[in-house]
Amino acid sequence: MPIRLLSSEVSSQIAAGEVVERPASVIKELAENSLDAGAATISISIADAGRTLIEVADDGHGIPSDELGLAASRHATSKLVQSDDLFHIQTLGFRGEALASIGSVSHMTITSRVESAREGARLRVNGGISEKVEKVGAPVGTVVRVENLFYNVPARLKFLKTDVTERRAIDSLVTRYALAYPNVRFKVTDGKQVTLQTAGDGDRRAILAALYGVDVAKQMLEVMATEDGFSLTGFISAVSLTRSNRKEITFFINGRWVQEISLNSALLQAYHTLLMVGRYPLTALFIEMSSEDVDVNVHPTKAEVRFRAQDKVFSFVQRSVRKALLAYTPVPSVSPQLWGSRSVPSEPRVVGIDWSIGHDESLTTDDGPLTMENTSQSVEREGPSSAVNGQSSFSAGVPLLRLIGQIGATYIVAEGPDGLYLVDQHAAHERVLFEKLMAQHENKSIPSQSLLAPEIVTLPPQSAKVLLEQLPFLNHFGFEVEEFGTNTFQVRAMPVLFAGGSPSMALKALVEDFEEDESPLQAEVEARLAARVCKRLAVKAGQALTSEEQRSLLNDLENCQSPRTCPHGRPTMIHLTVDMLERQFGRKGAR
Repeated sequence: MPIRLLSSEVSSQIAAGEVVERPASVIKELAENSLDAGAATISISIADAGRTLIEVADDGHGIPSDELGLAASRHATSKLVQSDDLFHIQTLGFRGEALASIGSVSHMTITSRVESAREGARLRVNGGISEKVEKVGAPVGTVVRVENLFYNVPARLKFLKTDVTERRAIDSLVTRYALAYPNVRFKVTDGKQVTLQTAGDGDRRAILAALYGVDVAKQMLEVMATEDGFSLTGFISAVSLTRSNRKEITFFINGRWVQEISLNSALLQAYHTLLMVGRYPLTALFIEMSSEDVDVNVHPTKAEVRFRAQDKVFSFVQRSVRKALLAYTPVPSVSPQLWGSRSVPSEPRVVGIDWSIGHDESLTTDDGPLTMENTSQSVEREGPSSAVNGQSSFSAGVPLLRLIGQIGATYIVAEGPDGLYLVDQHAAHERVLFEKLMAQHENKSIPSQSLLAPEIVTLPPQSAKVLLEQLPFLNHFGFEVEEFGTNTFQVRAMPVLFAGGSPSMALKALVEDFEEDESPLQAEVEARLAARVCKRLAVKAGQALTSEEQRSLLNDLENCQSPRTCPHGRPTMIHLTVDMLERQFGRKGAR
């Protein structure tokens, strides 16, 4: 095949493949143009998750009518003049490819007016072909309307994910920019529903509250540090507030959202030894540095950057975040009340950090919350199992155990015929709650209990959309949840099994750990979601339990089909054999 020049249509679509991956990519490019234009208000409207309509309107400087036709051409930009400018980039956009790329794979209409003009101008671009610019009445600013995205590239259209996933990507993008630019008013409308709206008053914590809820915003720790020309501001989560993935880790460099591995590594290094394996912080951090110290011209989407002194930046971020964590987060310590007293406490004792669920609200039986009064009744009702003189008979591979006590308000100690058993009270209670809930589910008899006062729960926009898809699941499992405003839900009832638990924790557990491709109705999803709820509502580590509660938990664990692991596969107990103990104490020689 002979070598030939590509047509402008083909070359434009190739460029579009680098810049426009999905509807969220279109919104990113248009929003960044609005920010570069000095907009104080940015309004975003979508339909069908951006497939049929994306409209971004701003009140920025606008585009002169005589430059509007050129704005939709490839490699046309007002932000660069010569090659040296690439090393002093002060704007978000600079390649001059965004509008041309978007216009080549959609029906695009640009309407704009500058303040000095009495009338605006409009340009229509269909599949990369521009029509004649026409005069129209318009307010100061720019409106870009993108319709029928990828209509002429059906293969690209097929690769888009579900509407829920694409909307979540859009919401996630806009929430990040709302945090990065708190002085700009952002508004996102999906059909007739407003899914996100910020005041633009510069208060980042207020934006956090609007995005993630007041409880999360209160737990976020502020970071402010400067060193050798670098500045770091923003928020990080306390060690008690984590996620199961890195999706909520956000970094902005000079106002640009970037996904840089070295920055993520520096952040996680700062949390080293403070978080459980597989848990990640929720952060929104903003780094300012000289434009000469960072190269943003290394990727078509401008999502990756290179630092002149990468080790220096890594060290700065790691030390600044670690310093903030240590300043805000006290080291948990065991309460002296746990020592020197053999009496059974009349009130739950909490060690170190307050884990938010009291014992009388977490341990439950079929009759409701586990208390001193109904514990003995629960034990007597268990059938083949028994608890006599502190002993519980265990089946399913777990031997007869005699309760000894609790260590560190986290582990239950029990003696068996072949050694010592340490039971993780949180993992064990997870297993107990999970099997009870799934048994009720199989019998189609999950009892529900109305709350004395409905609880209002606010979720991030992307999480709210996921929860809407899961309302049938919630209703089936004994919850009564309904919409109560933008991204807000009202919980009226919960399963009796979780009586006394936190409705907000239950709802957040259902949505916060969802992977991008996970569908809320796919096979086995009910068991997975039930496991998440049980994990959130199970008794926590650091929570002191009475002897009766410890014994009842062991008794409930005995009746489980899989007592050795929690629903997520973590062990519920560790066995130390008599032989092992004798070796450790030197009673037997090493072999």
